[in-house]
Amino acid sequence: MHVEEKMLLRTDRKNSKLDLTIVLPVYNEVETIPELYRRLKEAVDGLGVNYEIIFVDDGSTDGSGETIKKLAQGDPAVTLITFRKNFGQTAALAAGFDCAKGEIIVTLDADLQNDPFEIPKFIKKIEDGYDIVSGWRKTRKDSFWLRRLPSYVANWLMRKLSKLEIHDFGCTLKAYRKDIVKRINLYGELHRFIPALAANLGARIAEIPVQYPERPYGESKYGLKRTSTVIFDLITIKFLLSYLTRPLQFFGLLGLFCFLTGFSLGIYMLVDKFYFGKPIMVEHGPLALLMVLLIVISFSFISLGLLGEVLARIYYEGTGKKIYSIREIWKGSSSY
Repeated sequence: MHVEEKMLLRTDRKNSKLDLTIVLPVYNEVETIPELYRRLKEAVDGLGVNYEIIFVDDGSTDGSGETIKKLAQGDPAVTLITFRKNFGQTAALAAGFDCAKGEIIVTLDADLQNDPFEIPKFIKKIEDGYDIVSGWRKTRKDSFWLRRLPSYVANWLMRKLSKLEIHDFGCTLKAYRKDIVKRINLYGELHRFIPALAANLGARIAEIPVQYPERPYGESKYGLKRTSTVIFDLITIKFLLSYLTRPLQFFGLLGLFCFLTGFSLGIYMLVDKFYFGKPIMVEHGPLALLMVLLIVISFSFISLGLLGEVLARIYYEGTGKKIYSIREIWKGSSSY
């Protein structure tokens, strides 16, 4: 390992301050955990820094939690957070961030498709002055139709809506400065939008290519069924980034569009009545009713959905309520 890769994180090992936290969401990855742990230790021990490894068991049913618990009992650097049920990746990352003590926080998947030996590159980039460093799975080998094409479309939309030039929002392998990520409240499925939310706070963001090998065990937990979730998240993030403090500009445009549409149809029906002498309710009654209903319903649903997102944000941030429920936390040979 090059000397410059030991950079920012190098401190006196006797100091109790943690330099690095590694957060790993885990859901039914019992086969990969031993090899993942071995690679992590090999990659991070060479940095010469104080670190901790936080595994977040997101309701696994295959014994992943028990496997990690054995690691925690033999390694004081390992912490296991166990959820009461499956809450999703956003909740798992939020729990890891809440418990993290390191000045730099690195996240990666537990399926061995994120290589722990890439971590030094991310830390070096943080040392260059960036607040967030995001991985870019530039060369992917998974299914084109089921994974790569939907991912390309989603990332293109995210770039356009967030105005952030990142190629791969969905790559879990990222590095964050603690003071930035601790200021971001996560809920829903917003974990992939952390760079966009951080950029709105003035964070400096970089992206570097990473390797993305095929899964050695098991099957991917992601698929086309997540498309609808991503679409709604895109609407949410656009609203949060652009219109949260000025909602009238958003709702005003919708209202203007609806008004102009209704006004135009009304003029059309009035002309039909007074110029051609056709009775409105006989000729256009069902159409007029359908038009009014569609406008009112669509406007109401969109408004309620976006207002609901704002209320959820106020609820979670104002009350301090978490989006997850922890059953226990294991560190060393004890739980709490």
